[in-house]
Amino acid sequence: MNDETRKVFCYMTKRKKIFITGATSGVGLLLAKNLHAAEHEIWASGRNVEVLEHLDELGLHTIQADLAEEQSFEDLFQMMETPDTLVLCAGVGTFAYLSELEEKDMTQMMHVNVIAPMILTKYFAEKMKERGSGHIIFVASQAGKVATPKASVYAASKHAILGFANSVRMELKAYGIQVTTINPGPIDTPFLDLADLTGNYRDKLSKHLLSPEKVVEAIIKTIEHPVREVDLPSYMSLTSKLYAIFPKTVETLGKSFFNKK
Repeated sequence: MNDETRKVFCYMTKRKKIFITGATSGVGLLLAKNLHAAEHEIWASGRNVEVLEHLDELGLHTIQADLAEEQSFEDLFQMMETPDTLVLCAGVGTFAYLSELEEKDMTQMMHVNVIAPMILTKYFAEKMKERGSGHIIFVASQAGKVATPKASVYAASKHAILGFANSVRMELKAYGIQVTTINPGPIDTPFLDLADLTGNYRDKLSKHLLSPEKVVEAIIKTIEHPVREVDLPSYMSLTSKLYAIFPKTVETLGKSFFNKK
């Protein structure tokens, strides 16, 4: 059963207008379908035109947008009204040693994973402030808390977005705007296969991969009941705390686990 057909129980009670980026694959796609099935007004953006056409046929509002391109923001802002909830799912990654990374991949990760969410947050936060309410959800990563080899730039991008979210959370609280970060470990989606062409990452973590349904369920829960952050799986909270206290030990373990080709 693929992501397009899986269903997640929807906890939400009040109908909301929800804008989801990265909604043409993985977690974003599954989230958009489940929230639409629960009769929420869903606006979905992504790059895959074929998937967007499919979502449009289902009754979702769709916007074709490549967040690595500046023009996409202008098009998006013209089409998208202020949502109740903004879910920033779009992300890219390339898992390789720094010496093997191409500059174009480094630039793309920083633009899509960091600059684009910042631009979108700035725009929609101003609209939410005028209304006096809103909820911004960043789908970040445990890589933003505990870095590993072969994920230097990806980890840097997630460190950056966590720092950004922590700051704007304080800035926007007075305006009735909630800010949440969802921090999952590796998820069993096509993202892994695109990020690591060797397949080693998936092989090493096969027993520890999160299901997309678990992540979607967590996002839906926090849309209904906003919290500061959600670590997935829950024991990852302990890992990040151990890293803060014993960084050398955690780095040694991480290096031995991920460093082999």
